[in-house]
Amino acid sequence: MGGVSHSFRAIVFDLDGLIVDTEQPIFNSYSTILAEYGLELPLAVWEDVIGRGGVGQRDPLFEHLEGELGRSVDRDAIRERARAMHRDAAQRLPAREGVAEWVAQAQDAGLLLAVASSSSRAWVEGHLARLGLLPSFDAVCVREDVRHTKPHPELYELAVARLGVAPEEAFALEDSPNGVTAAKAAGLRCVAAPNPLTAQMDLRHADYVLPSMAGVSLAEVMSALAGPPAP
Repeated sequence: MGGVSHSFRAIVFDLDGLIVDTEQPIFNSYSTILAEYGLELPLAVWEDVIGRGGVGQRDPLFEHLEGELGRSVDRDAIRERARAMHRDAAQRLPAREGVAEWVAQAQDAGLLLAVASSSSRAWVEGHLARLGLLPSFDAVCVREDVRHTKPHPELYELAVARLGVAPEEAFALEDSPNGVTAAKAAGLRCVAAPNPLTAQMDLRHADYVLPSMAGVSLAEVMSALAGPPAP
């Protein structure tokens, strides 16, 4: 990375689906549960779910389930069952290809690093720690830190504030439409690096879309981001 010229001082990473692909296991878990009610989990519904979290946030999945059933369900019990179904599998997942290399390249370039996730602190820091990545991040912002999770911009606003940089001095790495919306609303450029599930979703509002973080350097991406931002 020596000699690379850029205007960025920081990168803010999403966690679920971006650093580690936890999206497919939890989608499978909820799909299994909805199948017991004789229902499918449409990808369009899940697209609205990804990135959300926290008490008081609307939940498109349960809006869909209860709307189809015409009655309320025990949301907490279903959530806990789904989480239990995928928890063990998620704890064995590796970091996505290219993540460790991007973190190393960013550190070599002197960039600050943060995580902005709608998940809990225990979940986020647990994954970062087991992957050996936690010491690499200068700030970790999670749902307990904010009133509003993604697609609201508050997590990204907090991340750049904790890093001490302006939004235009940072860019985000995201895998989902809600995540991209949050980053852009906070004033950051955003690179989408979807996983196999979110690659089927509309990510055109990202400034740059990567098929994978593997095989592409951070320098190449920062060069691509030098153009005008996506609307």
